[in-house]
Amino acid sequence: MKQNIPFTRDLVLIGGGHTHALVLRSWGMNPLPGVRLTVINPGPTAPYSGMLPGFVAGHYTRDELDIDLVKLCRFAGARLINGKAVGIDCGLKTITVSNRPPVAYDVAAIDVGITSEMPKLAGFPEHGVPAKPLGVFATKWDNFRATAQEPKVAVIGGGVAGAELAMAMAYALRDVCPTVSLIDRGAVLDGFNEPARNRLLAALEELNVSLIENADVAAVKAGAVVLSDGREIAADFTTGAAGARPHDWVADIGLDLHEGFVTVGPTLQTSDPDIFAVGDCAHLTHDPRPKAGVFAVRQAPVLFDNLRAHLSGGALRPYKPQKDYLKLISLGGQEALAEKLGTARRGALLWKWKNQIDRKFMTQFDDLPRMESKQPLRVANGVREELGDAPLCGGCGAKVGRTALTSALDTLPAPARKDVTRLAGDDAAVLTMGRTRQVLTTDHLSAVTEDPVIMARIATVHALGDVWAMGATPQAATLSLTLPRMSSDLQVRSLSEITHSVTEVLTDAGAALVGGHTTMGPELTIGLSITGLCKSRPITLSGAKAGDLLVLTKPIGSGTIMAADMRRLARGEDVQAALASMCVPQGGAAQQLAKAHAMTDVTGFGLAGHLAGLCSASGVGAYVRLLDVPLMQGALALAEAGIWSSLYPENRALPNITAPDTARAALMFDPQTAGGLLAAIPRALAARLDGQPDFYIIGEITQGTGVTFQA
Repeated sequence: MKQNIPFTRDLVLIGGGHTHALVLRSWGMNPLPGVRLTVINPGPTAPYSGMLPGFVAGHYTRDELDIDLVKLCRFAGARLINGKAVGIDCGLKTITVSNRPPVAYDVAAIDVGITSEMPKLAGFPEHGVPAKPLGVFATKWDNFRATAQEPKVAVIGGGVAGAELAMAMAYALRDVCPTVSLIDRGAVLDGFNEPARNRLLAALEELNVSLIENADVAAVKAGAVVLSDGREIAADFTTGAAGARPHDWVADIGLDLHEGFVTVGPTLQTSDPDIFAVGDCAHLTHDPRPKAGVFAVRQAPVLFDNLRAHLSGGALRPYKPQKDYLKLISLGGQEALAEKLGTARRGALLWKWKNQIDRKFMTQFDDLPRMESKQPLRVANGVREELGDAPLCGGCGAKVGRTALTSALDTLPAPARKDVTRLAGDDAAVLTMGRTRQVLTTDHLSAVTEDPVIMARIATVHALGDVWAMGATPQAATLSLTLPRMSSDLQVRSLSEITHSVTEVLTDAGAALVGGHTTMGPELTIGLSITGLCKSRPITLSGAKAGDLLVLTKPIGSGTIMAADMRRLARGEDVQAALASMCVPQGGAAQQLAKAHAMTDVTGFGLAGHLAGLCSASGVGAYVRLLDVPLMQGALALAEAGIWSSLYPENRALPNITAPDTARAALMFDPQTAGGLLAAIPRALAARLDGQPDFYIIGEITQGTGVTFQA
């Protein structure tokens, strides 16, 4: 994202809970200039707890249950770190996230919810499924529900959360003869007021939920819950909804706690004024309240205002929770119970009301306002056509087209030095020093993600692609980096994250980072110049032979997915999967393809363009079976919706390529960032690779010229 005001402060939101989701939405509409916003969450989505019973019962799909944090962070201009926070160092002001450098902050907020994991209950970690965190539970329940036959389910914890889950499970499985047991060490729903309790007990009985009361659970094993008196309750799926507690790592961060929960005052600040906490993980010292989503939702505007005030020197305002709140409890089917101030009612109209409230809450994250960029009223002829309707893509989608590049390079004279060989069509040169052959290449990418660590990994894998494609061993690299405008402190943080990540990828590839150059500009770009050593003759584009088989080592579709992400049209899970694919190195694949006759990496010109270049250099043709080309998840649906990268039109116009007019065929022209290797290999090598993961036989080299894609 281009920005003109320099970043001077880092605000980090730990967790994607309801409060933080609402803060992100507000931030997107009214950001505080100069603040770099980061969100840390274990996945690309955050389930909404209010709709979980409806999801369990089958009233909602998983997509309807989840808040898409990728879209929300794109709207808010935030970087999303897909990882789990496991610690905070308040002295160093850093957050520990697995498998990446520490994340620095100036101000942070914690909204990580609670967990119902039971690590001290024998067998539960192996055979039980905690109801919280919600994401893991939802995935495992979805899989169980899809295959269950005469299932036996046990819910440990007879409070309102456990009862609600038990009713939802019994309703969802009603057609396959379920046995659902609700187990509590006391009386089920004990402590709930009498009118509401009686109605809830009646609903449980109507769904044939068995109540196991005054029973201590001794252990969980495969197929059963073992009680302390020796009884065994049969269970194929055991979940825990009792004893919800804070995450273990919270106890070690040095903040004041109350029974393990982070204590906060009226301004939602912890004992460290630079750290805020909200939602179920926080304890309100000034006005304690039960753990309920309604408080998290109503904390959001106060947290938003106080974060802005704390980051800009303003006055903070207090959060005043309401004394009581309306409880709407799902009863399995499309019926609900409402309770407030000691009175209770149940009925279908109450479920419709709850459904309306929940859908309205979720709709605000789907129907995000469009933040239009203003353009001058009067511009030169051709400007509007050049800009088009979509923003310029990042990564390889922002590159200059093949026609412009080859036209410029073809006008250059051949190298005067005998020890330098420029290979036609290849992106690297070969330097000869005695018997030593050295490959030299360079590449540069504009950011496809706001996370500099992931972007650094992608850029490094991408730049190494030319070295691997020529059969060389990576040797050394220099870094060329453009940082967005930011203060010196943030420069140090960003450079540390990027250089650490680049070095990690290079080291794994056997190379070293030996230097670099930095500058500041409107957006993040990362480039590397890399050398590699060839023990034998380099693999080029020009060695393919008729009869060779074509092998591809990564699925395609990243250009379309990233273009959709910029317009907030891609599913967050698809975006994260694409980013993960781009981070996968190709060194191991290159070693197995060392006997290839010709090879290239698939990048900006798409599979079609790079294959056409290989065929042109080798004087051959090729055909590709479209159904054999692997696609990234979500790419085909986006292509069918007409979403393309900004480089796609020029790639589609490349000559000597025949393809049907379909969305799948169009993806063959999709520009790839850090794409896989494309090799023409002898059939003997293909036989050894066939069936191995990440090697896809997609077609064949033919006599003649031109590339044909067959449906």
